[in-house]
Amino acid sequence: MSIKKQYLKKDGVCKITFSLTDKDHIIKNVRIPGDFNNWDRNCEPMKKHKNNEYSQSITLEPGKSYQFRYLINDSVWEDEPEADRFVPNGIDSADFNSLIQI
Repeated sequence: MSIKKQYLKKDGVCKITFSLTDKDHIIKNVRIPGDFNNWDRNCEPMKKHKNNEYSQSITLEPGKSYQFRYLINDSVWEDEPEADRFVPNGIDSADFNSLIQI
């Protein structure tokens, strides 16, 4: 799993590229619900590449923080290990959301 931030000064936005590798070949789909898409569990899935890597780019407004999680196979929630930090999700005190700051 990884996050790449690319600031596009011309457009005044930040392009975030999320990637995840399916080493065990068990993933059917990966989605990225977050506060940037109203935690939509049916949001567009990440694109699968031939090397079993999934990726997706999202353009976000800089100067803000965004919470998100990966939703794997429509049932398993995963955090991003490279997130800027983790915050309680407000549902379960043992569960956290990944947070990126742009």
